[in-house]
Amino acid sequence: MFKHILIPVDGSATATLAVDKAIGLAKAFASDVTVIYVIDPYPFTGVGADFAYGQSQYLSAATAEANAALASARAAFEAAAVPVKTTVVEGHAIHRGILDTAQTLGTDLIVMGSHGRRGIEKLVLGSVAQKVLSDAHLPVMVVRD
Repeated sequence: MFKHILIPVDGSATATLAVDKAIGLAKAFASDVTVIYVIDPYPFTGVGADFAYGQSQYLSAATAEANAALASARAAFEAAAVPVKTTVVEGHAIHRGILDTAQTLGTDLIVMGSHGRRGIEKLVLGSVAQKVLSDAHLPVMVVRD
């Protein structure tokens, strides 16, 4: 049923739960699996020149965080004997990076964690999962904690 599953991770507990669900689905359907971590390479755009000095430090820290999250996901898939590809993706908007990658790879399911933001934080920051659900043209499974 699902030939290629995309799992965006961010190192959170709900992303880990999404990885666990995706392992079960991949086994059941013998699906190809790609795990991604999306980094916004220009988070300081429009903030001002005073923040430009922190760009390289930010990218270094973001890349280290991405590699750690991808290594954790890879280990879970390998422990379950499910082949997996992992990659870091750059996207100015995280949800766009996820959806663009899904389209580029031709995936037919996205499995991702819900981060459970509530109240004013949700209104101000928005929810990546909510934006993916709103804009996706393929099935999305959102795993809650």
